[in-house]
Amino acid sequence: MSTNKVKVGILGATGAVGQRFVQLLHNHPWFEIVALGASERSAGMRYGDRRWVLRPDMPERMADMTLRRGLPENFEDCKVIFSALPSSAAGPTEPAFAAAGYALFSNAGAHRMDDDIPLMITEVNPDHASLIKVQQEGRGWPGFIVTNANCSSTHLTSVLKPLQDAFGLDKVLVVTMQAVSGAGYPGVSSMDILDNVVPYIDNEEPKLELEPRKMLGRLVNGSIELADFTLSAHCNRVPTLDGHLECVSLSLKTKATEQDIDRVLRTFRALPQELSLPSAPDPVIIVRDEPDRPQPRLDRMAGNGMATVVGRIRPCPILQYKLVLLGHNTVRGAAGGSVLNAELFVHQGLIG
Repeated sequence: MSTNKVKVGILGATGAVGQRFVQLLHNHPWFEIVALGASERSAGMRYGDRRWVLRPDMPERMADMTLRRGLPENFEDCKVIFSALPSSAAGPTEPAFAAAGYALFSNAGAHRMDDDIPLMITEVNPDHASLIKVQQEGRGWPGFIVTNANCSSTHLTSVLKPLQDAFGLDKVLVVTMQAVSGAGYPGVSSMDILDNVVPYIDNEEPKLELEPRKMLGRLVNGSIELADFTLSAHCNRVPTLDGHLECVSLSLKTKATEQDIDRVLRTFRALPQELSLPSAPDPVIIVRDEPDRPQPRLDRMAGNGMATVVGRIRPCPILQYKLVLLGHNTVRGAAGGSVLNAELFVHQGLIG
């Protein structure tokens, strides 16, 4: 790894996920933020004059940067672009950056299910990175787009991966309790969420039922064959600030005991841990033994917000087993997942 940092820009830098990118990248050992993108309305403004919604405060060095309009010609001093754009803007904008030669790592949902665009979790499907060659040849782009998964899909898939490898997956039922920060800022109205649970999140259940099957699918002759298990999702918005809790029931293709499942999850390590990538948590899955864990307030920052916490592994009278998992939705489930994808690409020499 060269000691020269890779210069990066962030699209959508004023939003909640954009700010999380800034927070994770401002002291990164491999990347240096040199450009912050915003809408036409905010372009030209000082970044420090925009409202910062995270703790701790905005990194001091970033406050004096001037926001740039999110167009490829305004980011020519960057090699890598991180996108925190809403999907409506990401749809046309991200391909324009890839066509202009940038390596673009996106948290947006607009292109996740495109056949030639990798949808990646580094511990799950690093081999899908080779799809960028198919993408570049098919679209004539010198650059490329890589996406990370939906926040709930990220943590669910991270837990399903070692179980699929060890036993095969047959059926999965998941019920989510998703924090309000998943709706962005200012997000859900307090009048809607206080003293309440909202049993609907727009387009969330289709994403959660499909994205894990793409990430756990096989790359065959330049395309992804979806994993062949069935997944049913119920998604709920609950009045926690950060951290998505998911109750999962599942059946496996081969026989396993509770102890087998515990052991497989507890000992799971993957390529980012072997390579000691800067943002890789080790362990990536933390199994708690207490009967009342994981909990959002206590466990969402496990592994600096990059790990998935599992508890309550037990028999299920309808499917075979059930468990509870938790992960930070705006760290590993958004910006952090994208940063770790970029770290893997740098390590593999896919970013010059």
